[in-house]
Amino acid sequence: MKRTRHNAAYAVVALACAVPLFAQAADEIVIGASLPLSGPIAGFGKYQQWGYQTAVTDANKRGGVTIDGRKYTYRLVIRDDKSDPKLAASNAEALISKDNALVLLGSCTPALVNSGGMVAERSKVPMVTGCNPLGAFRSAQKWTYVWDIFFDEADLAEAPFRMMRDLKIAVDKTIALIHDNGPDGKVVGGTLWPRHAESGSYTIKQKAEFAPENMQLASVVNELKARNPDITFVDAGTPQAVFLRKQMAAVGYKPKVLVMEKGAEPEQFAHETGPLADGVLVGAYWDPSFKTAGAEELAMRFERETGKPVSQHVADSNTAANVLIDAITAAQSLNREKINQAIGRTEKSYVVGNVRFDDTNTSKLPVVVSQWQNGKSVIVWPKRFATATYMMPK
Repeated sequence: MKRTRHNAAYAVVALACAVPLFAQAADEIVIGASLPLSGPIAGFGKYQQWGYQTAVTDANKRGGVTIDGRKYTYRLVIRDDKSDPKLAASNAEALISKDNALVLLGSCTPALVNSGGMVAERSKVPMVTGCNPLGAFRSAQKWTYVWDIFFDEADLAEAPFRMMRDLKIAVDKTIALIHDNGPDGKVVGGTLWPRHAESGSYTIKQKAEFAPENMQLASVVNELKARNPDITFVDAGTPQAVFLRKQMAAVGYKPKVLVMEKGAEPEQFAHETGPLADGVLVGAYWDPSFKTAGAEELAMRFERETGKPVSQHVADSNTAANVLIDAITAAQSLNREKINQAIGRTEKSYVVGNVRFDDTNTSKLPVVVSQWQNGKSVIVWPKRFATATYMMPK
């Protein structure tokens, strides 16, 4: 509904003064989100968009929320940050000042989530997010109004080493470590992987680091071919992951274990690499087979509505939105401070699992290892969660 000039003026004043009680238009609560719907990581943003919108749609079907005898419905407003951290920040500002967002949901990756989160923090606007590794989230600053539900980089980095040991995969323990120099790439690929490799008596045959936007990676692949390690770990965006996987095959490099964190997770990777995706490993935190609230139903609904394979990002995004909606109900108020306090008291089982925030505003999800097999993502480790057995890359 169109705002009056008076309401628009009040919105600007409320933002500038950080007044927690926010005027909503016509019995409507606006939830704002900046998402990467275009650019290099658009593959993640499309899943998040569905997860957020599904939670909002379901809440409205249940009748929205009644506060002080007045019924409200929810409206999700999304702005495309085009995978650009600067735009993620300006989008957050616009969602608050122009779109009347009472609360916010996060983008994806540390660079985008933290950029938008800093605006939310400064404006004292509650924001719940997934898709941001917890170490990168914690290290950005001390958070009060922003809350993160995701995995910890330490668990992600350790998982493939534990998998190789537990599954007794036959390798000669020679390894290459390739990563971008973005926030998570530097932590996982530049610090944690080398630490686990050295403590596990692996021989590091190659280390390579590059800028997240760099596509000039032929020399990296040529060195891989020359050094020929049995194992290669990659942490990079989807365009780089696709390029590297295709070039490995083109030069005849055949690893026995191939981990490609981040970039190999979206269905876009499997679509663009075809059979070459088979055997590629990716750290994971959710699968429809998990015995969490509504996991199988959510996956079936996504595939029915979109015609595409489900991704784990529908789970953490759907959970983040539901945590926010539940907090508004629990607060029984449009006061941002009260909503924020209600988020902090969250202790409930959602589709992604149990959510309970600690004093760093984070709720950690356990890590498993997934693998692309015949165009589908399956869980291969740990054994108690496995839906398939490990296969070597093709």
